[in-house]
Amino acid sequence: MSLATVLSRAQNGLAADPVRVEVHLAPGLPGLSIVGLPEAAVRESKDRVRAAIANCGYQFPNRRITCNLAPADLPKNGGRFDLAIALGILAASEQIPPQRIENMEVLGELSLSGEIMPVQGTLSAALKASAAGNRLLVPAGNFAEASLANSAEILVSHHLGALCAALHEGSLAPQRTTAARPAVGGQPDLAEVRGQGQAKRALEIAAVGGHSLLMLGPPGSGKSMLAQRLAPLLPPMTEEEALEAAAIASIGPGGFDARKWGIRAFRSPHHTASGVALVGGGSSPKPGEITLAHHGVLFLDELPEFDRRVLEVLREPLESGSITVSRAARQSDFPARFQLVAAMNPCPCGYLGDTSGKCRCTPDQVLRYRGRISGPLLDRIDLQLFVPRVERETLTAATSPTAETSEQVRVRVTAARQRQLARQGKPNAALGPKELEQHCRPEPAAQTLLEAAMTRLSLSARAYHRVLKVARSIADMDASEIIGKAHVAEAVRYREMDRGQA
Repeated sequence: MSLATVLSRAQNGLAADPVRVEVHLAPGLPGLSIVGLPEAAVRESKDRVRAAIANCGYQFPNRRITCNLAPADLPKNGGRFDLAIALGILAASEQIPPQRIENMEVLGELSLSGEIMPVQGTLSAALKASAAGNRLLVPAGNFAEASLANSAEILVSHHLGALCAALHEGSLAPQRTTAARPAVGGQPDLAEVRGQGQAKRALEIAAVGGHSLLMLGPPGSGKSMLAQRLAPLLPPMTEEEALEAAAIASIGPGGFDARKWGIRAFRSPHHTASGVALVGGGSSPKPGEITLAHHGVLFLDELPEFDRRVLEVLREPLESGSITVSRAARQSDFPARFQLVAAMNPCPCGYLGDTSGKCRCTPDQVLRYRGRISGPLLDRIDLQLFVPRVERETLTAATSPTAETSEQVRVRVTAARQRQLARQGKPNAALGPKELEQHCRPEPAAQTLLEAAMTRLSLSARAYHRVLKVARSIADMDASEIIGKAHVAEAVRYREMDRGQA
């Protein structure tokens, strides 16, 4: 036999596209050529494969070898095809039984000694392989990640020599998988925050409805501490959400850590981050911070210090929950349904409105500082509130035994979120205009109050809808099907920037 085919998968954004690795041996000058739009790392695999085969005690064929990665118009990158190419060469030269690699997809990078090294994107490939009815062979270092796809048949090997021996003996069998359990403990607790009753209330409302949040306050008032405690308040992730988050993490920097299964992401990029770092990009598109925060929290500290053009790229994903990264050669769609939490000082020095009286900023300086954040972006932030400095007596007092823990608040949040899902099938923050008409109609007195607030605060149509969504979440916290006057009044109070109170 001089022709062999091995199945594999390429990584294109979150997609794990099928690839056929076709190996043909022919008479002629000895050599190995790889075709099918391979990038540099794939072209270099010829040297890794040659050394790995020789060091495992097998013979590298002294013939003209052509390796085709089909389809030819799909870009191939990384070392993920090394193992498939090596098995194709060995099968074509009849050094391993070709029938043993049928209906088996193969991923893995080879070292010169034949060790099979982990690759990125294994979870996406496992889900696709399972859907296609194929087994998946992965490096031992990727087993924990691949096994999260419970329906997939996962084969594991750590070395090319041991793999070939198992193929000869027919002893290569699927590994038993253990269902993943949500991780518990080790997360920041809301009980550690002293004082800040209103900010805690706003944090709970944000968790209930999936709302975005902006906190203004002097340095040291606890804005970052509060932001870090939003993710533990959110309802437990469903298996589908956990799989989506894990698949995204598996192609991100550092890969996926199985110990973080079921934990919502908390991403906090520095204010020097570029637009590409936030939304993703590159010649081979990679996910950005907004995608890595999918089903979790994206925290932007010192919001006005971010480049204004960088902040503007957040406007579309905040509305749509996804981002499309387009390049000349390809286009990738990434999910980006995250909760935005931002923090900023009220003025350049940070002490405007503080009881210390330290602020010496002029009104013009304050306006220029806040003008770094555009009106359209502010319109898309549901909750805006001032976070004052914690008083010394509150800060130094003994911890109150009645302080609510994150788990206690999470129980209430989960109950309120379940009401939303039963009523409309999605969180309040994701409601569209027609759904607002159906589910967020306030009672007459509340509607009158809201119309007065629109006139007095010059609220835009988008801000009006945001207030309605927040009021709906507050009503859900009270287990009320009716949006009352008190619910609307509290929702309007969380428009600090519109009210000019901060």
